[in-house]
Amino acid sequence: MKKLHIHPIHDRMVTRQTRESILKQKGGVYWMTGLSGSGKSTIALGLEKELIARGYQAVVLDGDNIRNGINSDLTFTVEDRKENIRRIAEITKLFCQFGFITISSFISPTREMRHFAENIIGDVDFHEVYINTPIEICEQRDVKGLYKKARAGEIKNFTGIDSPYEAPENPFLEIKTAGKSVDESVQNVLDKIIENSKILV
Repeated sequence: MKKLHIHPIHDRMVTRQTRESILKQKGGVYWMTGLSGSGKSTIALGLEKELIARGYQAVVLDGDNIRNGINSDLTFTVEDRKENIRRIAEITKLFCQFGFITISSFISPTREMRHFAENIIGDVDFHEVYINTPIEICEQRDVKGLYKKARAGEIKNFTGIDSPYEAPENPFLEIKTAGKSVDESVQNVLDKIIENSKILV
C-alpha cells in the first residue's frame, strides 16, 4: 500500500475553544435517527431555522444534500452504507470542531452503524436523537413514494420493509411524533440543544 504523505496541521489551527468563545456556543452533534418518513429532516430544518433566529450557528446534513454531492458515488449495499456513514461522521466532526451545532439527519438503521459514527465523532460531542414514528404513520406520509415502491419490490433493502431498523437503546433524546405537530417536536429538541450548547462563564 502506498504511503500517503499527510501532515496534521492541528498545532497551527485556531483552537476549538477560541471559536466557541467567539460564537458563544458549544459545538455539538445531534444525530437524528429514525425511519424514512419519520420527520427527521423536517424537524432538523425547523431546528436550524429556530437556532439561527436565536443567534446560534447551526448546520443541517441529511441524506439529500450528502447523497447528491459527496456521496453520489455510493449505492445502498451494506458496504456502501457504512462508507456513507463514515464520510458523514467525518464531515460532521469537522463542523463540530469549528464550533457549529451540527444536526445530522440520517436513517442509520443499526446500532452498530450509529456507534461507528459516535466513535469517529467522540462520545462527548455525539448526541443521539431518536425520532420515534410508527411505520404505519411513515407509510401514510410516504411523500417520496418510497414505501410504495419497496412494497412492490422495486426498491430492495428498504429500512423497515425488508431491512431492519434497530431503535436506540439509550438515546440523548427520544421524540415520539405521533399526535404531535412539527412545531411541538422541534421545540422539544430545541430546548435540549440550547441547554446543552451554553458556555458556562
